[in-house]
Amino acid sequence: MKFNIKDVARKAGVSISTVSRVVNNSKAVRPKTRDKVMQAIEELGYKPNAIARSLKVKNTKTIGIMIPDISNQFFPEVVRGVEDVANMYEYNIFLCNTDLDQEKEVQYFDVLEEKQVDGIIFMGNIIAEDLGKRFKTSEIPTVLIGTDYEDLPSITIDNIQAGKDVVKYLLKKGHEKIAMITGKAYDSGNGMARKQGYAEALEQAGLKYNEAFVVEGGYRFKSGYEGAKKLLKLKDRPTAIFVGSDEMAIGAMRAALEEDIAIPEELAIVGFDNIDMAGKVYPSLSTIAQPMYEMGAIGMRVLTKILHDEVLDNKKVVLNHSFVERESS
Repeated sequence: MKFNIKDVARKAGVSISTVSRVVNNSKAVRPKTRDKVMQAIEELGYKPNAIARSLKVKNTKTIGIMIPDISNQFFPEVVRGVEDVANMYEYNIFLCNTDLDQEKEVQYFDVLEEKQVDGIIFMGNIIAEDLGKRFKTSEIPTVLIGTDYEDLPSITIDNIQAGKDVVKYLLKKGHEKIAMITGKAYDSGNGMARKQGYAEALEQAGLKYNEAFVVEGGYRFKSGYEGAKKLLKLKDRPTAIFVGSDEMAIGAMRAALEEDIAIPEELAIVGFDNIDMAGKVYPSLSTIAQPMYEMGAIGMRVLTKILHDEVLDNKKVVLNHSFVERESS
């Protein structure tokens, strides 16, 4: 029976690109993985050189970027930072929009492996278990931006502290009934970190955490709108809402205005990200500013260091955030 590279990959439990790297003596292969591939080659009756002749040896000079929502203004600005540094090092970009769909994330990861990209940059809030395992076992180096996962290199801000900063600001403004619209309940990353900061700041101020004041959103306009509608229907409604993203916050502002609730006189709203639209809506949106461009640029620089076998000074880069006060609070 005649076998091909797919059979070798299947038997070894690795990707085709990993087999290619092994037979071409790439340094970016773990010893255990190399042993599994070589064992599969031997058991199938192939010699490594025979397979090598059937493979195109190349450095693709391509970086795969996975983003969860291309319509969200946060991500294009981060991608711009990635692209500028990628151009400096003569890498091309292959962009994948996953639409906040965890199945799509795994599918796109498989596509990027098939295309043998040199590296992957993943952006988003949540890393599902299946995708996390792929990142950990793949021979393609991956850098995370805006999220964190085990020991993978990442570029983030201190989301817990950012959540605290919002609540402390609102407390200084005289608010005690402070609600929050979070990310998805299964978001164990940024969304829950911001919620943790929110809860800790309330506790430090001697205020009770109110479950009714915390509503799950989904990082899009509609979920912010619906979350605010729910909060504003409460008999004892909040006087301020901390929203986990600017897009959701703009939806919350729309809901308040439809209820004839004056912003900020009757309701203060604070977002998160500082996307371009935050300064253009009326009233303009107070928010936590993330250094979006810098996150992308530094993320790509970290990836180039990995690809060029340079030493990483720090695998976990935490950048500074800031509070931008505008008309909504």
